[in-house]
Amino acid sequence: MNAMAPIHPIHPIDPITQGLSLEWFVELDTPQGIRAELIEGEVVVTPVPDGHHEHCISSIVGQIYERTAIGTQFSANKGLKLGTADGCPQDHVIPDGTFVPESLRPYRGADPWMPCAGVTMVLEVTNRKPEIDRETKRRCYARAGIPLYLLVDRETGRISVFRAPESGDYQDLHAVAFGRPLRLPEPFAFDLETTDFL
Repeated sequence: MNAMAPIHPIHPIDPITQGLSLEWFVELDTPQGIRAELIEGEVVVTPVPDGHHEHCISSIVGQIYERTAIGTQFSANKGLKLGTADGCPQDHVIPDGTFVPESLRPYRGADPWMPCAGVTMVLEVTNRKPEIDRETKRRCYARAGIPLYLLVDRETGRISVFRAPESGDYQDLHAVAFGRPLRLPEPFAFDLETTDFL
């Protein structure tokens, strides 16, 4: 897969403004049920998801716990500190799901925004702004070196696993239509069933 161009141009800002923007964002107090992220220098606000969105997450998490040989921990909506796009403050992203090796126990005692070191896979299920999950967040996760990105695209009826992060994007993509199994790479190493997403 070739690296894709940004949806919108990234406008560099000076280091002082970057620091102030980041400080303001980290202290932001959002209403309950509203999720705010700092992605490539822009604040992205996401409302409470619908039931189908949560159903997809639940199905994936259940299968990973049942069918993966390694010990895995999952967190929904865990704040991650990632890399930095050129001229922007550090990305602060909240994936729909974050998977880590159980042996690392990174959630225990973690700050609201934890480093992404040790994260095995992040999961997103498209909501009201699917292009953010398809493009912007994909680049953020690749820049951070997260090995696997699993995307459930409800609008296209496809599920994709991105891997091999390099040069600001993932270099390998495998996608199937809902209803077909998707092979998850190591360390998960099983066929994820997607019939339930239809």
